[in-house]
Amino acid sequence: MLYKGSCHCGKVAFEVEGELTGAVRCNCSICSRKGALLWAVPHGKLRLLAWGDDLGQYTFGSHVIAHRFCRTCGIHPFAEDVSEGSERSAYVNIHCLDGLDLTAVPIVDFDGRAA
Repeated sequence: MLYKGSCHCGKVAFEVEGELTGAVRCNCSICSRKGALLWAVPHGKLRLLAWGDDLGQYTFGSHVIAHRFCRTCGIHPFAEDVSEGSERSAYVNIHCLDGLDLTAVPIVDFDGRAA
């Protein structure tokens, strides 16, 4: 299925294709503060539609995940695995997907603080 999403102001917009069978609620220091529910997809399934100079990046710790955010409205629509290789992933914040019934998506808790 094809999903469309964006930040709050729409300056960062994307589409993602895949089967949304669940999302992860991570308790690491950044995810818990953002309140993100993350859907992991192969990086090639995420396609940016609009971003310009508005797409910011934040990394911390081991710097293997680029947490993307809109510089205008501050919303974090997705993150990206920035490691080398073909197995890269994208992590879509399902709160940013258009028309999604969040109550229908199973949520799995992940202990990112211990990882």
